[in-house]
Amino acid sequence: MYSAIAAVAALLALMVAYSAAKLLWKDSWILGWLRGMFGLGMLALAVVFVFIALDIFSYRQIQTEQTVATLSFDKKADQVFEVLVVDAEGVEHRYKIKGDQWQLDARIIKWTGALSNVGIKPGYRLDRLSGRYYSLEKEREEDRTVYAFNESPVGVDVWAWLREAKERLPIVDAVYGSATYLPMADEAVFEISLSAAGLVARPVNDQARSAVSGWH
Repeated sequence: MYSAIAAVAALLALMVAYSAAKLLWKDSWILGWLRGMFGLGMLALAVVFVFIALDIFSYRQIQTEQTVATLSFDKKADQVFEVLVVDAEGVEHRYKIKGDQWQLDARIIKWTGALSNVGIKPGYRLDRLSGRYYSLEKEREEDRTVYAFNESPVGVDVWAWLREAKERLPIVDAVYGSATYLPMADEAVFEISLSAAGLVARPVNDQARSAVSGWH
């Protein structure tokens, strides 16, 4: 469905660009100049539609609860971990996280009302990974590690626009989904699942289960 929405945006871009080209090629003087200015404006609008389509393509549709990432931890020093994040498509990302706990955030676009009723599913994009310390003193004094990934490929942020316009667009809602902060441990592996309700982190191996059990 997200591919269909992005395709519609791309089609609108082509239609606007075609209309703009017709205006720019017609002969006239003052009217031609006006047509030219209007045509250029329509071309700019077409470019905006293209950027919107590309940004929408970067979101993945949520069918049912599904695994969106796996995180593996390798302790490098006291309160320093290398984290391997493997997303749903098998793409690997490596980060160095400082602290005792980690959290993964995602951006979620939810459709409401009639669009939800006709089967348009929410979409998501992994947003950032962060670490934090147990100690409030270290949390204030030490450097925080926060990494953003999967940003818009063209610099157009549809999700941010939707958050700002949520009062004017009741058919769509742009929200954050966050896994609860969980402890980091050497060789621990966690699986991140996502449903329409948000992110859920589950320990996969004994090291992860032991860390979570000891933390609680």
